[in-house]
Amino acid sequence: DATVAPPVVYFDYIIIGGGTAGCPLAATLSQNATVLVLERGGSPYRDFNITNVGNFGSTISDTSPHSASQIFISEDGVYNTRARVLGGGSAINAGFYSHAEPEFVRDAGWDEDLVRRSYDWVESKVAFEPQVKQWQSAVRDALVEIGVLPYNGFTYNHVDGTKIGGTIFDDQGHRHTAADLLEYANPLTVKVYLHATVSRILFTRRQWPKPRAYGVVFEDALGIRKRAFLRPNPQNEVILTAGALGSPQLMMLSGIGPALHLKSHGIHVVLDQPNVGQGMADNPMNLLYVPSPVPVEISLIQVVGIPSNQNTYIETASGLSFAYSWAQGFARDYVTFFNQSGKPSSLTAETMARAIDTVHAYAANTSLKGGVILEKVRGPLSSGDLKLRSRSPRDNPAVTFNYFKDPQDLRGCVEGMRSIINLINAPSFARLRYAHLPVQALVDLMLNLPVNLRPRHVSSSISLEQFCIDTVMTIWHYHGGCQVGKVVDQDYRVVGVDGLRVIDGSTFLKSPGTNPQATVMMLGRYMGTRILQGRPPVNWRRLQGRFPASWRRRPWLSHIPRKNMQGGEKIKP
Repeated sequence: DATVAPPVVYFDYIIIGGGTAGCPLAATLSQNATVLVLERGGSPYRDFNITNVGNFGSTISDTSPHSASQIFISEDGVYNTRARVLGGGSAINAGFYSHAEPEFVRDAGWDEDLVRRSYDWVESKVAFEPQVKQWQSAVRDALVEIGVLPYNGFTYNHVDGTKIGGTIFDDQGHRHTAADLLEYANPLTVKVYLHATVSRILFTRRQWPKPRAYGVVFEDALGIRKRAFLRPNPQNEVILTAGALGSPQLMMLSGIGPALHLKSHGIHVVLDQPNVGQGMADNPMNLLYVPSPVPVEISLIQVVGIPSNQNTYIETASGLSFAYSWAQGFARDYVTFFNQSGKPSSLTAETMARAIDTVHAYAANTSLKGGVILEKVRGPLSSGDLKLRSRSPRDNPAVTFNYFKDPQDLRGCVEGMRSIINLINAPSFARLRYAHLPVQALVDLMLNLPVNLRPRHVSSSISLEQFCIDTVMTIWHYHGGCQVGKVVDQDYRVVGVDGLRVIDGSTFLKSPGTNPQATVMMLGRYMGTRILQGRPPVNWRRLQGRFPASWRRRPWLSHIPRKNMQGGEKIKP
C-alpha cells in the first residue's frame, strides 16, 4: 500500500496505472531496469466479486467509493465505467480474449513477429479455451444457420465467420487479470504501490531544449503527498498507462493539452497540445434480452459472429444475475448523474419505477432464465472529446462520444440488430426462447428498461434506427484521447516533450478486433521489449551501491532535491 512508501523514491521507469497495459509493461521492463508502478486502486485478489465469473454484474455495477469499478456517465447520457484496480479493465470486464485483425497490426506499423511472440507471452499466463454450454452453443449454431460463415471453431485469431474466442476465466470460473502478468517480473527491481493516485507529472526545462518529464507527485490513501523521481539516465522515462480516460486527463492536469482549457482551470501550460482529449470514441452496443423457458448457464462472451459484409460483431452472454444486476446498477445511479450533470432526462420517475418493476418481475420468477444477444459497431467512425471537470485526478472528466454521429455507424447498428432478430428466429435457437413471445415484445422490453438516460421516441418500437439511438449502451471499449500521429509518435513518445510516453488504449484510432484487451496486454509486452532493445544491460553491482559523484553533476539532476542526494543515496531493490 502506498501509505508505506517513503516521501521520495527513485526509479528508472515510473509507470502510471497498473492496468491492462501497465502490468505487462512493468513486468517486461523490470528485466533490465528498476520500475515503479503507481496504481490508484486496490488488489483484485481480495475481492470475490472480481475473481468469480458469476459475479461479473455485481462488480461492474458496484458504485461504492472504493470499488474496482468507478462509474461515469458520458455527456451523451450513456452509463459507463472505468477500472480502479490493479489489472485495470481485465479485472472487471466480461473476459473475452481475441486478437486484433491483421489490418490493425499493419496499420499500426508493428513488427508482426514480435506481435505474435507478445501475444504468446500473454496467453501462457492468462488466456484459456472456454467451456461452451447450451446457451453459447445455441447462439453459435444459429449464427451459422443465418449465414455468418464459415464456422472457425476455437481460435484467438480475428477471422470472418463464427468462432469461439478465448477467455481470461479458467475452467473453474476464476478470473486471471493482467495483474497475473506481474508474476513474470523481477521482484528485485519492481515495486507496485496500490491506492497511489498521481496528481501530476513533473517537467523541467533546465538544460533541455524542450520540457522533460523527471518525476511525478502522488498521494496515498491518507492524502499524504509523495514524490517519485527518475534515476539519472536520459533513457529513463515516465510512462502513462492510465487508460483512455486517465491518460488524457492526467496529461491535462500536468499542463499538456489545449491551452485555453487548461488556463480556465488555473493549470500552468507546459505544452499547448490541442489534440489531447480529442478522438474519444466508444463502440456503440445495442442488445435484446431474451427470456428462456429453461435454465441456462452463467456465461460471459465466448461466441462471436464476424460477418464479412457487415460493420458489426454479434456476441452473447447468459444468466439472469448478469442482466438483473446490470439493470439494477443503472437504476441506482440515475440520481447520481442528475446531481452531477444538472441535465434533465426524459426518463421520469414513473418510467424508472415501471422499468425496475419489470426487472423485479423477472427476478421474482425463479424459473425464468435467459441471456442477452448484442451487437457492437466496428471502429467506430464517430468520435468526441474529453474535458476536465476539476483539477482533482479522482474526479471523472467530462466525456462526449457522439454515438452514431457518423451515419455509417448507425447503418452498422441496424445491420447488427437485423442479424440478432434473425438469430432469435432461427430454428437452432428455438428451444431457448418462448415461442409465444415475439421479437417485438423483446424490443418493447428494452425500451422500458433504464439502460441509459437518453430520451425515448414513439418510433423507436418500429424503427431500428431510432431503437439504436434510444437504447445505445457501452461495451466498455472506449479509446482515444492521446492518439498515435496526433499526440504520440509511432514509438508512443509524447510529441513536444521528452521523457514521457503513453502506452494504452488512449493511443488507438479504432478499437482492435472484437475485444481490445488481448491487444492492450500484448502492447504492454511489445513496447516493453522494444524499449529494452535500446537499453544497455543493467549493472547489478550499481544497484546495490551509491550514485556515482559524476551523476550528481549532470544537468538532469538539477531539479531533484539535493538533500536527498548528498553523499549518495542507497538504491534499495
